[in-house]
Amino acid sequence: MKDCEPYVQKASEKWDFSDFFHATHTHSQRKTHNPQRYLPAALTGLFLLTCDAVFGADVLYSEYQAKQQQSAFAFPLEEAIALAVRNNRLVKSAYVQRISQKFDLYVSEGKFYPKLLLTTSALTSKVNGTSSNAKDLNTNASVTLPTGATVSIANVQGRSTSGKSSSTSVTLSQPLLKNAGIDANTASVRIARLDDEISRLALKATLSQTVAQVIYAYRELLRAQEQKVIAEAALARNKDLYEVNRSLIAAGRMAKVEILQTQAEVANREVALEEAENQIDAARLALVALLALEPRTPLYATAPTSVDWRPTDPTRALETALTLQPDYLSMKILVERAKISLDYAKNQQLWDLSLVATRTQARSGGASPGAMDIQASGARTGGSYAGLQLTIPFGDRSIKQPEVRASVDLHTQELKLLETRQTVEHRIRDATRNVQTRWRQLELSIKARDLSRQKLEAEKEKLQAGQSSNFQVLSFENDLRNAENARLNAQITYLNTLTELDERMGKTLDVWSIPIIQTNGYEN
Repeated sequence: MKDCEPYVQKASEKWDFSDFFHATHTHSQRKTHNPQRYLPAALTGLFLLTCDAVFGADVLYSEYQAKQQQSAFAFPLEEAIALAVRNNRLVKSAYVQRISQKFDLYVSEGKFYPKLLLTTSALTSKVNGTSSNAKDLNTNASVTLPTGATVSIANVQGRSTSGKSSSTSVTLSQPLLKNAGIDANTASVRIARLDDEISRLALKATLSQTVAQVIYAYRELLRAQEQKVIAEAALARNKDLYEVNRSLIAAGRMAKVEILQTQAEVANREVALEEAENQIDAARLALVALLALEPRTPLYATAPTSVDWRPTDPTRALETALTLQPDYLSMKILVERAKISLDYAKNQQLWDLSLVATRTQARSGGASPGAMDIQASGARTGGSYAGLQLTIPFGDRSIKQPEVRASVDLHTQELKLLETRQTVEHRIRDATRNVQTRWRQLELSIKARDLSRQKLEAEKEKLQAGQSSNFQVLSFENDLRNAENARLNAQITYLNTLTELDERMGKTLDVWSIPIIQTNGYEN
């Protein structure tokens, strides 16, 4: 934005209306005039100045736009990827979602942590003119063990006008059938951990897709830039041919009418050059949007120094995909999750048989002035019990429903896993074949371009010698331009095919050394 400040300053200096609205001429001060006499002239002058300002602003903006294009800086692909990982809004949103997802895991893993609940109250009542006060403090502590056992301690302390009271109870409940065992009680925690792993894989997939989109958009900008270079070279060659035609016409070796072909071709190349510049701006805007930059940010894509052949083995590529590909790994986790859900649903079909035991102790005391405390003045009572508790449901069809649903879900997830594996294998084999094909096409396109260039140069020499026609040279010129574009498209397609293969294998982040940033977690 600093580049546009001089233009803003020039505009403000050029169109300063302070002198117009505040005349300071000595003659005007000495002589009094009717202001209405000058109103039409003032309005006319203001209109002319306004029009001048509008057209002048257009000129200044064109100058600024031209300067901005000239100031476009080289932007390597690595920097574009790093900027996208840091600025892309979709990536930011995915990281923000991870905070909530990790907190969900934190909550689930706190299932077996002790819990404490404090409740207190202070009440004042008045009945028939007699006031009374009561204060209570209830303390409840409980802990659930991985075996399913629940141990709870409850303590009640009370103080009122009539006296003091205190009671403490300890309760133990251990399921023996339903909800018994480590597998049944840790099912929710294991499912939460699997869900968190799925969320992490989803973040990895989002990062990989974003990086791939940036790479594709970057290469589209590179393609547009190279197409402009090709268009400029083609225009220059046609202009050179136009000068050759004029020389031949002046020498009487070519009919004047034949130069029209060259003039038409020059006009067509100018149109193609304009379109190439338009494509550059369109590709730049697409890349800038992915990078979350200001739309007028000038960027210039840099071409790779070399494009080399990368051997690809379908078998190894498939092994890598089955190890790293987020979609396939997520499906495997979903199958494992469905198995846990089915085991838990089967456990819920059992009778509810539990071992229960309770120990209670209570104290109470009066409010006599001589009483030192509850132990000295109050009564003390206590009791305990232990036994088995059995609950058997009858006639409830919904009890079987979760097991049926879990069984169907497991079968469905297993089928989806097989389908996903087949899809991954097909995509890997298709991508590896494309890599080989695109490389061969690149080699052939380079050869075709070189031959087209040699063919054109030879035809130009024949034209100088009067052994060829202007039409033939223009035809060969079009062949060279098409060959150069074909070589460019083959190179971009080959590079994109490599990127596509990396994405299908799940290696995009590894190839570009992009770590998954760990969000602030919660310590248990």
